[in-house]
Amino acid sequence: IAGNPVIGLVFRLSSALESVLMRRLMLLFTLGLALWLGGATLYVSAQSQYESVTKDAVFRASVELPKGAAFVLLSEGFTYYRWANTESCKSADVLVHGFSVPSYIWDPTYEFLASRGRCVVTLDLYGRGFSDNPDVAYTDQLFANQVLELLDHLEIEKATLLGLSNGGRVVSQLVGFAPERVEQLIYVASSGFRDVSRATNVGVSQAEIDALVARYPELPAGQLSDFKDPTNFQDWDEKYAELLVHKGFARALISTRKNHDSRELDIIHAALQASDIPVTTIWGDSDTVVVYAGFAEKLARLLPKRVEHFVPESGHLPHMENPAYFEALLKKQLFAR
Repeated sequence: IAGNPVIGLVFRLSSALESVLMRRLMLLFTLGLALWLGGATLYVSAQSQYESVTKDAVFRASVELPKGAAFVLLSEGFTYYRWANTESCKSADVLVHGFSVPSYIWDPTYEFLASRGRCVVTLDLYGRGFSDNPDVAYTDQLFANQVLELLDHLEIEKATLLGLSNGGRVVSQLVGFAPERVEQLIYVASSGFRDVSRATNVGVSQAEIDALVARYPELPAGQLSDFKDPTNFQDWDEKYAELLVHKGFARALISTRKNHDSRELDIIHAALQASDIPVTTIWGDSDTVVVYAGFAEKLARLLPKRVEHFVPESGHLPHMENPAYFEALLKKQLFAR
């Protein structure tokens, strides 16, 4: 065994990859055992369950709602949200998630703010999590309007907006629509400062959907790259796998990516610099998903007045990898105001 190069390679794998592989091997072992027992129906049909669940009334009734959670019908469909410390809540901290992982990605920060008595709101954007997957173009404008409509429903007049990754694009668009509703902006690992161009054809074909669904088996493990040290988040990929059963998820992701464009956001950011809305940017010091060096000069030019922090020992999700440091920043930024 010691002289076997394959075994030697396995022993040289990083602990993160080794952990992922071990879980996959256990799944294969379980599948083989189920087949031997004649009870493999659940496992054999696992991939056939992709995009099989429609988010209708039956689906919504099946969701076990945590404290403060509810559904509301907005202009483009039902939206799932959570709301804490609702009494006399004219101003709130609103947490906007990123590209594909829904609002549960903000759970540690939501619980932290709620425990400190802050009025805090989080939601699943259209096409993600428990919210509807409407047959529309998934644009920054769509998501920003969704957030604004939810604030109107909750009778929240002003908000501090925290945008994570792609959520940074959303909160920028929202301040472009309604700057009078925004108390301050906090960008966390925001992807909204990169130069991108809208696709020539923003439509989504069935062939494109099929191609992405064919990649679904590999997507959950890819989510672990958001962390500097994924070994601390053993079930993260498995939780993501649960999202892949929702019909319309692939279309939502493709449409969102095709509609990304930086030109309008650049105009919004320039206007933001001229406003009196406070802006904070927070980054993981080891982020390999949104690489700060790729747009640092542009960011310095657009928002020179911003307050900026780098969270040590963290990748793309600093609020999860180093919560104590991140939450200390929030206390300084939010509670002192």
